[in-house]
Amino acid sequence: MAQLVVRDLDSDVKTRLRRLAQQNGRSMEAEVRTILRQAVAGENRAVRKLGSRIAARFRGGGLTVELPELRGHVARPAKFDE
Repeated sequence: MAQLVVRDLDSDVKTRLRRLAQQNGRSMEAEVRTILRQAVAGENRAVRKLGSRIAARFRGGGLTVELPELRGHVARPAKFDE
């Protein structure tokens, strides 16, 4: 196994890391290993936000006609017996 030394780490970062490790029931060292594993696990995947993924999925398949604006109209329930 390899070792990694991190120098000049801000004390605030160390404090938050210690707090995070305690919340997750791990040592600080184990917490850092977990964070590093997660950070590189998806390095080959393009990370996009949900809205961007939805827009990409439906791009080019949208409406081809304009929809009229319905402000001021009263909504009525659908009738299926006619």
